[in-house]
Amino acid sequence: MADKNIMSYETVALDDEQSALVIIDQTKLPYEVEILHLTEQKDIWNAIYLLQVRGAPAIGVAAGFGVYLAAKRIQAETYADFAAQFKAAKEYLDSARPTAVNLSWALNRMQNVVLSNPEKTVPELKALLHKECVAIKEEDVWMCRQIGEYGLSLIQDGCGILTHCNAGQLATSKYGTALAPIHLGRERGMNFKVFTDETRPLLQGARLSAFELFADGVDTTVICDNMASQVMKNGWVQAIFVGCDRVAANGDACNKIGTSGVAILAKYYGIPFYVCGPTSTIDMNIEKGEDITIEQRPAEEVTEMWYKKRMAPEGVNVYNPAFDFADHELITAIITEYGIARPPFTESLKEIFRKKQEAQKK
Repeated sequence: MADKNIMSYETVALDDEQSALVIIDQTKLPYEVEILHLTEQKDIWNAIYLLQVRGAPAIGVAAGFGVYLAAKRIQAETYADFAAQFKAAKEYLDSARPTAVNLSWALNRMQNVVLSNPEKTVPELKALLHKECVAIKEEDVWMCRQIGEYGLSLIQDGCGILTHCNAGQLATSKYGTALAPIHLGRERGMNFKVFTDETRPLLQGARLSAFELFADGVDTTVICDNMASQVMKNGWVQAIFVGCDRVAANGDACNKIGTSGVAILAKYYGIPFYVCGPTSTIDMNIEKGEDITIEQRPAEEVTEMWYKKRMAPEGVNVYNPAFDFADHELITAIITEYGIARPPFTESLKEIFRKKQEAQKK
């Protein structure tokens, strides 16, 4: 499989005939392209927790498919019994990762199908759930393209771009969010020079962003996270695009650990800092970044992963938060599928959701 371009694979797919969630195992990239066919709920839970599938949009799509597969297995005679078993399956998958809002968003959306149709038979409910999970993926592809179009309007051919973590096709169904403007631009013959922070400790930039950008023919340079300041100082960067896992109502944007530092540097050097994400990652029920639960990851990711031998003393304390947040004052704009929000975000994000509601009425 390794000789096939990574851009031609589907990041997340449903094999309904085999009752399987099909994903690229992203923990094996870039060394090996392994396709997993997951049929057991514990394996789907582990895939989300262990980052075999990752990136907020892709997690949402995987969750939709996963809970549908759980529903397929439910043996129930009554609506009440089916709804109870579905709720348990939904809550189980929801416990895999606390920070990425798309996980709970997709699962709640699937549960709403059940709650809104108490008069349906169990087979009818299963059919409706299948339709809904497929719609989640189709909307994800549309969303990424829209974000790409809006993002592309902010840059020019030949721009230097810096990105952190991976918010590309490997984090979504197609194109990505933060990398969507780059992939769309390449489709149209544009050329960019992209610097990818390696993104310690899991190296999503070096392993994933660089892998897919390089495969797409983009001029790509991997840098260590602590080199970002020098690259900006050199004048090589005209725009910064990052993804997001949750955005608060005031515009604080939670993303992979290290994003906050990149935003601070961008402010200092006067470089526009753009956050790219679907409206499903914007949580208007959370006032500010400090209110977002930050996932703590295992210490071994820092001390042992990627090393032949442990690279820190046994027993030493390790602080390994998976995310931080870029303060809204550091963000130039938040790019969504329904437009570009600019400060003050408390107002512009509300306007984005008004546009969304109007579009959905048509």
